[in-house]
Amino acid sequence: MNIRVGVVGPEDSLIEMMKVGQHFPDLHLIPFVYEKTEETEDIIVKNSPTVDQWFFSGQSPYYYALNKGLITEDNASYIPLHGSSFLTTLLEAFLKEGKIHSNISLDTIQVNEIDQSMPSLLNNGLTIQCHSYDGYIPSDDIIEFHQRLYEQGKSEIAFTCIRSVYNELKDLQIPVYRVIQREYATHQALEQVREKGQVSLYKKSQLVILGIEVMHTTRLQDNYYSFKLKHQELELKRVLLDFTENINGSIVKIGDDLHFIYTTRGELEYFQANRSLHDVMKEINVNSKLQTRIGVGYGLTVLEAEQHVRLAFDHARTYDETVVIEVTEEKEVLVSLNPTDQLSFQTQSVGDMWENHIKDSHISSSVVSKIMSLANHYNKETLTSQDLSRWLKSTERNARRILSELEKANLAVVTGEESGQRGRPRKIYKLKFNN
Repeated sequence: MNIRVGVVGPEDSLIEMMKVGQHFPDLHLIPFVYEKTEETEDIIVKNSPTVDQWFFSGQSPYYYALNKGLITEDNASYIPLHGSSFLTTLLEAFLKEGKIHSNISLDTIQVNEIDQSMPSLLNNGLTIQCHSYDGYIPSDDIIEFHQRLYEQGKSEIAFTCIRSVYNELKDLQIPVYRVIQREYATHQALEQVREKGQVSLYKKSQLVILGIEVMHTTRLQDNYYSFKLKHQELELKRVLLDFTENINGSIVKIGDDLHFIYTTRGELEYFQANRSLHDVMKEINVNSKLQTRIGVGYGLTVLEAEQHVRLAFDHARTYDETVVIEVTEEKEVLVSLNPTDQLSFQTQSVGDMWENHIKDSHISSSVVSKIMSLANHYNKETLTSQDLSRWLKSTERNARRILSELEKANLAVVTGEESGQRGRPRKIYKLKFNN
């Protein structure tokens, strides 16, 4: 399967990028031309459904799109401009001008790149005023930089990496040359695009098992309510069938209250681009009046995915409310109590740094890791047993036991007591994970 690559940049850059792309038969390059960097947003919004990877001509359009949340580091790349690209353009300019300019203004390329690529020229009277920056800045700021230096006599000639800046400086009658990407850098960047695309396609085809479980408080036994329950289960089945069809999955009933839906990560991600799994639970509740919880398991094999979905339910059943819990291939647990809030923690290990602390404790590494994540999530390093019981959705007695074990493991220390409470005062613990 070919990887669909959206190639974004000014026309002259696109011509060179498409030419190099001919050496990659497994990449289907789709060109998108812009005049100004800001046009990138409209291009991506309109064409994202038909593009697997985005490939940008340079730093500015890439970071403009990244800062806008239009792309991620996993689905986009750009061609970096090195000092060697500038040196080639500089020599071309000197040959064309018939003289060597001593004072130059340059944007985008980092100062260390210039120092490394042309130390002998810098040591022989060449002065380069650099406007280096990370990410994206508006072209007007870059134009002002070159124009100011030229009008002050501090620069005889400008070198820019941005097409719109080049055009504007020409209109201002400022001598200017454009630094463009070289074939080797483009080839290397396309190799990276291919690798990211292959990883993305692999992940999209990865198996996912979704478990939907009914949260019954009691089983209703008399005839009236048993018929009512069957009608509820029929409504549940209807919603699940619609959902399964939407994600091109296969549904299997596991017992009275549990259904497994088999699909791929790509299908689930496509569904979640428009709706959340919380919407599915809400639709189930509206139609059947049943409360449900959802567990999602990812895995390299069917067995691993099923183990992870059952692990997700082990965590989900500690909550009294509807919840979506996902367990990834790395056994990272993602807890979502609503569509906009998510907490993650690792179940495998809290790392070698904690192993000696907890090896003799009666608490698991996953519990310690979960508490660490919750403490970071709530930005809180002191707590009581009541706080922890609320975090873990457990009894206060269990929370006291866990805090006592953390204290023995030197991962928490008592710093005082909560006054003004009825009954025995609660101890206040300070967590020592970051110490």
